[in-house]
Amino acid sequence: MFGIIRPCRNRLGADLRESWLAHLCGLCLALRDDHGHMARVVTNYDGLVISALVEAQRGRSRRTAGPCALRGMQSADVAVGAGARLAATVSLVLASAKVGDHVDDRDGAFASAPVRGIGRQVARRWAAQAAATGTDLGFDTSVLVAAVARQSAVEAAAGLGSSVLLVTEPTETAAGEAVAQTAVLAGRPGNAGPLREVGRLFGRLAHLLDAVEDLSEDRASGAYNPLDATGTTLEEARRLCEDAALGIKLALKEVEFADDRLVHTLLVHEVRESIRRAFGEPHSHACPTGLHSGVVGHTPPTPPGWNPEPGMYPPPQGPPPPHGGHPAGQVPPGAVPPPGAMPPPAAPGTGGTPPPPRKGKRKRAAEPPPGSGPWCWPKLVKPPIERGFVLGCLAILYQCGTCQYCCRDPYPGPFSGKPRDAWCNCDCGGPNCDCDCGCCDCNC
Repeated sequence: MFGIIRPCRNRLGADLRESWLAHLCGLCLALRDDHGHMARVVTNYDGLVISALVEAQRGRSRRTAGPCALRGMQSADVAVGAGARLAATVSLVLASAKVGDHVDDRDGAFASAPVRGIGRQVARRWAAQAAATGTDLGFDTSVLVAAVARQSAVEAAAGLGSSVLLVTEPTETAAGEAVAQTAVLAGRPGNAGPLREVGRLFGRLAHLLDAVEDLSEDRASGAYNPLDATGTTLEEARRLCEDAALGIKLALKEVEFADDRLVHTLLVHEVRESIRRAFGEPHSHACPTGLHSGVVGHTPPTPPGWNPEPGMYPPPQGPPPPHGGHPAGQVPPGAVPPPGAMPPPAAPGTGGTPPPPRKGKRKRAAEPPPGSGPWCWPKLVKPPIERGFVLGCLAILYQCGTCQYCCRDPYPGPFSGKPRDAWCNCDCGGPNCDCDCGCCDCNC
């Protein structure tokens, strides 16, 4: 599972989360039904947006699917029909192109000639299968193939001083045509124009965010990164991402939907969250007072340049306090310290030593960390270890069988080795919460 849209189940709510899972499972099953079990490895979060857009314009089309390990061996209603098949086709075309690029570049396991031969066969088969399904749907996948094929030439032509948007153009074109096709399948051809703009801007956003997230790793390995290649700063990249997010929101207002709740949440709210996540701002809102507000996901802002030890209070700025002042590490009377700034009060009569546990009560054992027991492989290591095609596929099979995609949070990506969020596990409200589930800053 991969993609820039990784919604939290508490932000979605029960109804939209059920619908989101229906499209995710529908995409996976459409890949299996049309292209075989092996094709299910290209299931991704962003691809299901295609299926969701068709349903949002035309109405629901669902069926009941049998138990699946990733759903905890539960049955569920899943999306079916042209939308799920188009999502599968687009995902397969893009995956075919990606495998072909790795083969040409001889990356990782593809440095070996036998593995490169297997990779070429897989890429050709996926491209042919996607073209056949696209023909059934009235969609010419050669538009996507041609756009992706231009990527290498575009990257070679762009240099320092060039606009990074020159590099993102092939991705924009491919995503725009795929999203515009949802209007045709839904029987609303008038929506094709604004939806093409939605897809184009989403492709730009996805390309830029991927570049931002991979920047440090690409610099360490010497791999190509469009930001460094064109001299684009992170500030400029963020501005372009924010502009694209606003453009998506405005373009969606011109589309006629039967029910736009899910696509609005994914393409407006979750797109904003993906920008915050990529640029290191996990929380949607900061408390203006600097004190804990009691709302889930809020944390006080950290003063610039302050690196406190655990339990320390912010050191005072400027000259030392006058006589009677309070030195650093102490809280003035009547002031409210930020959460975690002060240790818990000691029990009376213990001299600061916590009271021993009562007899007869067992101390709860700590839960095993992710990566122990059946989750001991693949291991999460830093820096992440990439796996080739064969080992990556084995990792997918093992992770599916042990429900790691569902219950191990985070789990290592089967090919990249990078930590990924479990798609049905969320610790909102906990100490590691990275989302604001109680606020909405969208005036619509």
